[in-house]
Amino acid sequence: MNVASAVQPTRDEQNNDWWRGAVIYQIYPRSFQDSNGDGIGDLLGIAQRLPHVASLGVDAVWISPFFTSPMKDFGYDVSDYCDVDPMFGSLADFDILISTAHRLGLKVFIDLVLSHTSEEHPWFKLSRSSRDNEKAKWYVWADPKPDGTPPNNWLSIFGGPAWQWDGTRMQYYMHNFLTEQPDLNFHEPKVQEALLNVARFWLGRGVDGFRLDTINFYVHDAQLRDNPPLDPAERNPITAPAVNPYTWQNHLYDKTQPENLLFLQKLRTLMNEYNAAAVGEVGEDQRGLEILGEYTGGDDKIQMSYAFELLSGECPSAKYIATVFDKVEAVAAQGWACWAYSNHDVPRHLTRWKLSDAAARCFNSLMMCLRGSCCLYQGEELALSEADIAFDDLQDPYGIKFWPSFKGRDGCRTPMVWEPSNQNGGFSSGMPWLPVSHEHLNRAVSTQEQDPAAILHHYRRSIAFRHAHEALRKGAQTAMVADGDILRFERSLGDQTIFCAFNLSGEPGVTEMPEGTWRQIGIELGSAGPAPDGKLHLGPWQPALLMKAA
Repeated sequence: MNVASAVQPTRDEQNNDWWRGAVIYQIYPRSFQDSNGDGIGDLLGIAQRLPHVASLGVDAVWISPFFTSPMKDFGYDVSDYCDVDPMFGSLADFDILISTAHRLGLKVFIDLVLSHTSEEHPWFKLSRSSRDNEKAKWYVWADPKPDGTPPNNWLSIFGGPAWQWDGTRMQYYMHNFLTEQPDLNFHEPKVQEALLNVARFWLGRGVDGFRLDTINFYVHDAQLRDNPPLDPAERNPITAPAVNPYTWQNHLYDKTQPENLLFLQKLRTLMNEYNAAAVGEVGEDQRGLEILGEYTGGDDKIQMSYAFELLSGECPSAKYIATVFDKVEAVAAQGWACWAYSNHDVPRHLTRWKLSDAAARCFNSLMMCLRGSCCLYQGEELALSEADIAFDDLQDPYGIKFWPSFKGRDGCRTPMVWEPSNQNGGFSSGMPWLPVSHEHLNRAVSTQEQDPAAILHHYRRSIAFRHAHEALRKGAQTAMVADGDILRFERSLGDQTIFCAFNLSGEPGVTEMPEGTWRQIGIELGSAGPAPDGKLHLGPWQPALLMKAA
C-alpha cells in the first residue's frame, strides 16, 4: 500500500467522546520493530512501522510499557515513571513517535502501571530503608503475625503469598504480582499526588490517553482482612491460570475497594484538561462486568474498561456472547467496554479458539459491529497463531514457574513478521529476544500486501465499515438473540439502523429477516442478503448486514 494513502486527517480535537467506538491497536514494544539491531524492539522502530498501523484505519495505538525498568516483568515493573528505558530509546525518540503518530492521524495511549513499582524504584528503596523516612508509608507494609507468618492470607497472581519479608524494616511488604513489584499505598495522599503528576508529565508530552494496568488493584483494605474461600464451582480463572491457587479465593479485600473510585475521579479530572481518555484493565474473575459498570458509568470516572469476557479460553458461541451482553445490560448499561480477543497476556485467539481464516474473518467483522470500543493486538491482522516456544527459549517468569501446565505468555509475544526473506521476519538485523515463529513467516505483512485475498485486507475493510456507519461506533444495541449458531442484533443511532447477524459455525444456517424494509450492506465483508423465501441463508462463518430503509 502506498504510504500516502495511510495518512488520515486529524480528528476534531474538541470531540470529547472521540474514544467512544474507537479501534485501538496494541503494540508490544519489545516485539514490534528493532531499529538498532540489538534484537529488541524500540520506539524508533515503532515510529518506522506506524504507516502500516495507520493503513489499517485504526483510531489509536496502545503502547505497552517502555519506562525505565529492570525488566523482571518486561516493563510492568517501573523504576522511573518519567523516562524511557535505554533499550527502547529516549524521551527524544518518544517525541518522534508522538509526532509521527499524530501526523498519521493516530491517537497514542501509553500503558500506565500505577498499582505497583519495581523494587528498584527510588521510592521503594527509601521506603524500605526505615520505618520513619518521608516515604515510609508509600508502600503497603505490615507487621507479621505473632508467629512470624504474613499478616493475612492474600495471594500473588504470580503464585505464593502476596507478602515478602524485609529484614531491614522487620515487616512484610505487599506484592500482588512478582516479589520484585511492591504495591503502592493509595491510602497515602502523597502517593496519589505523585502518580497524578506522572500522568500530567505524559499528557504534557502529547499522549492522548492511557491504558491503566490492573485498575482495580490500586487500593487495598486498610484493615488487611483475610479473603474468604471461593466455592470451587465459582472459580473462573481469568486473572490467573487454573494451576494457581489465586483463583481459590474470593478477592474481597486485596483489591476493588470503594476508595478506588475517588482516585479515578481525580485522574479523570486531570485527563479532561487535555481531552484525554483511558482504558482501565479490570483484573477480576467474578465481578468484572459489574466493576466495568461502576468504573465507567457516568462522566466523572474512566471512559472505558478493558473487558475479559471475549478473551475466553473456549471459542465463544452465539449463546455465550448473547449471555455476556445480557449481563452488560444488567450491570453496566451506562458503562463502556473495550473488547479484545487477544493481547500480550493470553494465547492468540486463532490458536486458543482453533479458528480457520474464515472464522477469524467472521469474528473480526463481529467485533467491528459490537457496542463498545475495540482493541486489536499486533499481528492479529495477519491471523498469527500462538508461537510454540521451547522451554530453553522462555523469557516469561510466569511460564518458567508453572511450566508445563502453563507455558506463560511468550507464545503471543514473539516478534512481528514484516517480510519473509530471513528467519527474523524483517523485525531485526540481530538475534531477536524471542525466536520468530517459522509458521508466521508465511503470513508476513509484505506477503499479505501482495495477496488481495489475504486477511490483512479484510481487517482494513471491516474497520472502514465500522467507521462508515456511526451507529456501529456510538449507537445503541438491541438485546442479542442466539438463533442456534447465528447471533442477531441491531445497532441504531438517529435515523440509521443496522441489522447484524453472524453465523458462528462451520455449517450453513438460516435465520429470519427482521421486520421492515432493509437493504444489503457489507458486501465487501461477505455479507449475505435476503433469499427469495424471505429468510437469511448464511454460509459457514458468514455475516448478514442490512440497513433499514429510511
